[in-house]
Amino acid sequence: MNLSSQHISLADYYFGLLKNLNPDSKLDLISKLSQSLKKSDEPPEVSLQSLFGAYKSEDTADEIIEQLRASRVFNRNIGTL
Repeated sequence: MNLSSQHISLADYYFGLLKNLNPDSKLDLISKLSQSLKKSDEPPEVSLQSLFGAYKSEDTADEIIEQLRASRVFNRNIGTL
């Protein structure tokens, strides 16, 4: 089943469930569906300013870099031929 036939089948399924609603309920449902389409799916914009202070440490940047390098573990054995 491809994606477009799946969408058609879902639409038919929901229509079957909803076709017996009274007219006011159908109009309310249409309104809610329309409003949901108007909402933006874009994620909220995150400013670079909001990221400042995300990591707090008393160490300097050079000390943190040195700690990261010292914590690296190399477990790959390179054999000589």
